[in-house]
Amino acid sequence: MSEEILEPDLPIVDPHHHLWDRRNYPPPQGPEHPFVTAIAPAQRYLLDELLADTGSGHNVIATVFVECRAFYKADGPEVLRPVGETEFVNGVAAMSASGLYGPTQVCAGIVGNADLTLGARVEEVLQAHLQAGGGRFRGIRNSASQDDDPEVLGPLNRLAAGLYRREDFRDGFARLAPLGLSFDAWLLEPQLPDLIGLARTFPDTQIVLDHVGTPLGRGRYEGRRDERFPTWRENIRELARAPNVAVKLGGLAMAFCNFPSFLAEPRASSEQLAREWRPYIETCIEAFGPERCMFESNFPVDMGACDYATLWNAFKRLAAGASDAEKAELFAGTATRVYRLEP
Repeated sequence: MSEEILEPDLPIVDPHHHLWDRRNYPPPQGPEHPFVTAIAPAQRYLLDELLADTGSGHNVIATVFVECRAFYKADGPEVLRPVGETEFVNGVAAMSASGLYGPTQVCAGIVGNADLTLGARVEEVLQAHLQAGGGRFRGIRNSASQDDDPEVLGPLNRLAAGLYRREDFRDGFARLAPLGLSFDAWLLEPQLPDLIGLARTFPDTQIVLDHVGTPLGRGRYEGRRDERFPTWRENIRELARAPNVAVKLGGLAMAFCNFPSFLAEPRASSEQLAREWRPYIETCIEAFGPERCMFESNFPVDMGACDYATLWNAFKRLAAGASDAEKAELFAGTATRVYRLEP
């Protein structure tokens, strides 16, 4: 049953969603991982599907696309193939900017992918993204998510440990700030110290922590979220001491977190979601302040727990005690400022 939309006039900038066509998504080796099960209904998530979500009752005025390895170029130099994703997304943004599809500024900001371990050579890739982005390209995301237990990440367990500590990665990372580009970081909660070190080393680069640092509840972490919460909280507080870091409040509906609401039947209510996620959301807001926090949908990945309208109802329940000024920051202001969007 659909929920009544809470605070339907509150302006929202959704700073984290994807677009993709997964018709050729390779099946995982061995038993299907819950991550694959969760996103299976969204094999196609393009403009029409996104607009159905953003138009489901909340006042979503703009969105930011974040890379997801979609629509890479099929040929040409390997390092430049991710630029195909930016070309595609900029086309979607241009469609939205025509006004034909409604008032929401879809993909008003674009976060793409470039292999920062290229070091100084990554500048060619960054320049190509900027050119392809039509004035909308805002930054790079390199995911560092890794765990020694392959059950934690399943098909996304494809990286070696310590990416953000590597010298070649940091050489490439140093090319972002001179071009006015930000960096989105996705890693798992045991890896937060790596991001703390990166933020301290590069205080002039805007860094955005995705998904509150992804607390874990799968594989060797199953049943241990409460036990691990104090360590996660201390790392979040330490990261917040770096003024160049902001945090996205969301991603807690992913398979890796494994809250009771994940793939639950019947589907979880916004009240249940808010109850499960409250310790993580409130800790981040307390540590970073509303001016460095932004609620995110992470759709369609987070559809494993709820639909888009229910997700934003949950966020509004979590922010119910905030002032109007604080809500303006959490739901739109921080994202607009960090990603340098048109007001």
